[in-house]
Amino acid sequence: MTIKRGSSLLLLALGVTFSQCKQEAYQTQSATETTATAAPAQKEYTYETVPGDPLNARIYTLDNGLKVYLTDYEEAPRIQTYVAVHAGSKNDPANATGLAHYLEHIMFKGTTKLGTADWAKEKVELEKIEALYEKYRQTSDAALRKKIYHQIDSVSGVAATYAIANEYDKLTTNMGAKGTNAYTWVDQTVYVNDIPSNQLEPWVAEEADRFQEMVPRLFHTELEAVYEEKNRTLDSDGRKVAEVINKELFPTHQYGTQTTIGTIEHLKNPSITEIRHFFDTYYVPNNMAIAMSGDIDFDQTIRLIDKYWGAIPKKPVPTFNVAQEKPIQQPIVKEVLGPDAENVSIAYRTPGINSREALVVEMISNLLYNGSAGLVDLNLNQQQKVLNAYAYDTPMHDYGTFRMTGMPRQGQSLDQVRDLLLQQLDLIKKGAFEESLITAVVNNDKISTMKAYEDNSNRADAFVTAFIYDMPWKKFVGREAEFGTITKQEVVDVANKYFTNNYVLVYKRTGKDPNAEKVDKPAITPVAVNRDAQSDYYKAFMAKEANVQPLQPVFVDYKKDITETKLKQNIPLLYTKNKDNGLFQLYYILDMGTNNDPKLGMAVNYLKYLGTDKYSAEELQKQFFQLGTSFDVFTSGDQVYVSLTGLDENFEKGLTLFESVLANPKPDQQALNDMVAGTLKARQDAKKNKGVILQQAMVNYAKYGPKNPFTTVLSEKQLNAVKPQELVSIIKSIPTYQHRVLYYGPRETDNLTTVLNQEHLVPATLKPVPAEKIFAEIDFKQPTVYWADYNMVQAEMLFLSKSVPYTKDIVPVVRLYNEYMGGIVFQDLRESKALAYSTYSFYSPATKQGRANYLLSYIGAQADKLSEAMAGMQTLLTDMPLADANFENARASLRNSISTERITKSNILFDYERAKKLGLTYDIRQDVYQSANTMTFDQMKEFQQKYIKAQPQAILVIGSKDKLNFKELAKYGKVKQLSLTELFGY
Repeated sequence: MTIKRGSSLLLLALGVTFSQCKQEAYQTQSATETTATAAPAQKEYTYETVPGDPLNARIYTLDNGLKVYLTDYEEAPRIQTYVAVHAGSKNDPANATGLAHYLEHIMFKGTTKLGTADWAKEKVELEKIEALYEKYRQTSDAALRKKIYHQIDSVSGVAATYAIANEYDKLTTNMGAKGTNAYTWVDQTVYVNDIPSNQLEPWVAEEADRFQEMVPRLFHTELEAVYEEKNRTLDSDGRKVAEVINKELFPTHQYGTQTTIGTIEHLKNPSITEIRHFFDTYYVPNNMAIAMSGDIDFDQTIRLIDKYWGAIPKKPVPTFNVAQEKPIQQPIVKEVLGPDAENVSIAYRTPGINSREALVVEMISNLLYNGSAGLVDLNLNQQQKVLNAYAYDTPMHDYGTFRMTGMPRQGQSLDQVRDLLLQQLDLIKKGAFEESLITAVVNNDKISTMKAYEDNSNRADAFVTAFIYDMPWKKFVGREAEFGTITKQEVVDVANKYFTNNYVLVYKRTGKDPNAEKVDKPAITPVAVNRDAQSDYYKAFMAKEANVQPLQPVFVDYKKDITETKLKQNIPLLYTKNKDNGLFQLYYILDMGTNNDPKLGMAVNYLKYLGTDKYSAEELQKQFFQLGTSFDVFTSGDQVYVSLTGLDENFEKGLTLFESVLANPKPDQQALNDMVAGTLKARQDAKKNKGVILQQAMVNYAKYGPKNPFTTVLSEKQLNAVKPQELVSIIKSIPTYQHRVLYYGPRETDNLTTVLNQEHLVPATLKPVPAEKIFAEIDFKQPTVYWADYNMVQAEMLFLSKSVPYTKDIVPVVRLYNEYMGGIVFQDLRESKALAYSTYSFYSPATKQGRANYLLSYIGAQADKLSEAMAGMQTLLTDMPLADANFENARASLRNSISTERITKSNILFDYERAKKLGLTYDIRQDVYQSANTMTFDQMKEFQQKYIKAQPQAILVIGSKDKLNFKELAKYGKVKQLSLTELFGY
């Protein structure tokens, strides 16, 4: 059973932070478990298993207490790894919050051997810096603090001359690692790498070195990155709501009294000494676990881990004393102000994850909201009584939370939304729901787990969940069965016990926050990054890398890997078999979309609110949910995807129901009226979303001008004029156009074609799809700066350059350029100059023949640093620096990545779909791999000079008018403000 903690909403709920931009496990032996012995080697290893475990996992415990979780899943010659530390932000000292998170950043800076050109000299300077920070945090006089910080900045500059920035990243990049990252949350800190299987020993050895010592290298520039991360949270209304909820639910426990990223005051007064103490206390083997899933040889892997990790000494770990929260006696009402659209949230405190009641709370969460047939789904979203609503539980070690959130329709008050949400919860408390819904939730949870375990990251993450939450693996594996034993009476009892008037109510209103804060920019001098320097450790590591046996790539052969046949009316069927489980995916794809007819998107959206001649809309959702299937219709500018997914054992029933929905939708005037009103309200809310404004509205405006795919929508008058029958006719017409069918599932081709020919309802002759409306891309003739006003702490900016139309000939050099420049931009703007927490640059090939490629470069920074950040980015784009080590790493990473990538399952079908759009008949990665060995920096430089340097740009900026430096912006081109009406077309 998967623990629901993956969605961004859930992570935000307790302030999880991800950096480097970038949980239940002690198993005791019992009669029902198996104790086995690995193949004898130098040492005999025992491991624990659990009968019926879908992961067939082995759990080892080394002599020093290190837990090792392994599962073999050979989808590709790669291994997903997590190194988990059983300590998170709740373990931060009360006077130094944010410490666990900041330590996570520091763990990427290397060791006394890695990342240093001269450790003896660097060590002296780092000790000076540590002492100065202790003096700084104990000083209150502003003038004296400024003087001390100037000393810190000065000494840091000297220390940086001995440091080699990003050397850890260079090692992992050279290995072919992907997703190198880490995250800190309340109960844990977890380090992430996805490595090629032939790099197992180098990775194990290097990680063992890394986790034995903490070196606070490049501390003050990285601290500035954390400042920027804090400012990003201060610009997030959702984050502010979550912090208020946690503070009120947990007035005593660290879940509420401190946040993961820390307070501004503590960030401004960091203590390297406290961070060192945290590391020495919690980063010990008996408080850590290694979780791995992938192409694994169990015996070899545990021997290697023991070889490099086994000698690390264990240490006593302090017991965490859980603060006992008093009951909340009456609703606590709070308000949060910010620029985003309004909503209301109701949150409750719930038991910790290891209790049976926490499992019942998860059931309640699913009964209310599961995306299909929950009470909130059917009674609020499907009936359009609110603009949108959802509910979810967040399990944690000591306590949990349950939250419901709703967004109002036009003219609807937040109190009305609150009442509607509470009404759904009251239905649970009264037992006013069908008992069959519990069974359906259990079955769909099994399907979700089955899907999740098709991915190595989810498999390894299950181990992290078990370890962090102190849950024996037997109990974790048994949660799915236990979930199935929950009764309706239990649901009612737990709901009445925990969901009374003991909630926190937060009104998120649109407005200027009078208590808005920001972390001010300190005076930081850029430090040296020493790109071409190499430590002795790095040289020795790379010498060993030369002896690693390379893996051979496997490319997709579309003719062999896809079975292509014909259905009736000559409809193409593309088929790939699912050999792993009993799940299927079925798609009908039409090459027409909203660019052909804006009403098509409206019709597709309308379908979810309609019933048929046999079922109401609510009954339809229940029917699909009971069958363990789900249908969806999605439209883009140039395509329609109609999909059915779920249990193959119910394929025929699901397909029959699915076809009836397309063939017999029943018009509903009230549903249309509500949908139109909801669309208009959603459009207003979109204008309050800075991500939509910058990444969608402004990018489309720059590429196409005021008349573009984003602004080409039906006007309010046109929306109100549409008739139900008109949309129903569009829905019914979808299968009457020429289309193709994609299937990934366990069925044999003959059986599949028989069923589809019988059930797929199409006319005798299919109509050709109409010609797509093409939006002409604008040529950037002169540099222009477009800006939009938005009330925010930071400012965000995109450099956008139009390049040549797509051609496969430049794909290899594009891939190498992106690999190389990604590291250069991050290293320069963040590591050296501390100008941004998040920054990137990549050359983006078109997704369709005849369309242009674009260069896209992003910076998110404090508004007063934007001019420096812009100048830094422009310099890198104009004069691409040569860094030999980075270039060789980029080439190695490209080769290793491709040689270990495997396009499998339904991805084969969609990779073929993408290739066809570009006129390709083969896997383009072949060209990239063949070129990676021979491509030179001069070839990449030639590409950069021709397609990137001095190309006209559109620079897109979003920020607060009173914080932007328009004189500085004018240096980059003609400055033009874009109103929201211009950007959205309404």
